[in-house]
Amino acid sequence: MGIETLFVIAILILSIVAHEVSHGYAANMLGDPTARLAGRLTLNPISHVDLLGSIVIPGLLVLTGANILFGWAKPVPYNPYNLRNQRWGEAIVAGSGPLVNIAIALVFGLVIRFGVEANALSVAFVDLASYIVYINILLAFFNLIPIPPLDGSKILKAILPFALARAFSQLEALFAQYGLVAVLGFVLLFAYFLWPFFSALIQLLFTLITGMPIV
Repeated sequence: MGIETLFVIAILILSIVAHEVSHGYAANMLGDPTARLAGRLTLNPISHVDLLGSIVIPGLLVLTGANILFGWAKPVPYNPYNLRNQRWGEAIVAGSGPLVNIAIALVFGLVIRFGVEANALSVAFVDLASYIVYINILLAFFNLIPIPPLDGSKILKAILPFALARAFSQLEALFAQYGLVAVLGFVLLFAYFLWPFFSALIQLLFTLITGMPIV
């Protein structure tokens, strides 16, 4: 495993941690202290590592030379019944994760865009920042897919009319019932069938932000 691969895995883990911590901060701001009391409002990766999602799955993808790198951390706990805004609270908490990833991608992407134009960045920094931008765009838009248990499902449920939202809750319950099997099934479907289309979107967004193609 080369140093570049280790950097990519480190960026992935830290980006996932930032995503999860933002959920906890959003919930805390809306009146639910569950994550704070559980000690999960920290950027220390050890507090968020999930054996399967943070180590086993990313490691297997790297070792097998897969075209994608995917993983997850332990979800930051929150109690939706504690949220002051019962109508939009869950959607706000869910949306905070992708929003933080988009913000990280924009910051580093704009540094690349203007730094390269000013010839003020080293090649090594541009390479590292490009990974940060790419991975955070990927995490943001993957999590916005409206399929349980991804963040996009909670945002969609908040937008749907009451009757459709209740029906969608049944789909969430079905995914929860099958748990890990459902998640891994979706990951395989995504990796082998949806990735080419999703990858094209990520590359387009990367170029729009940084002003340079993915190399």
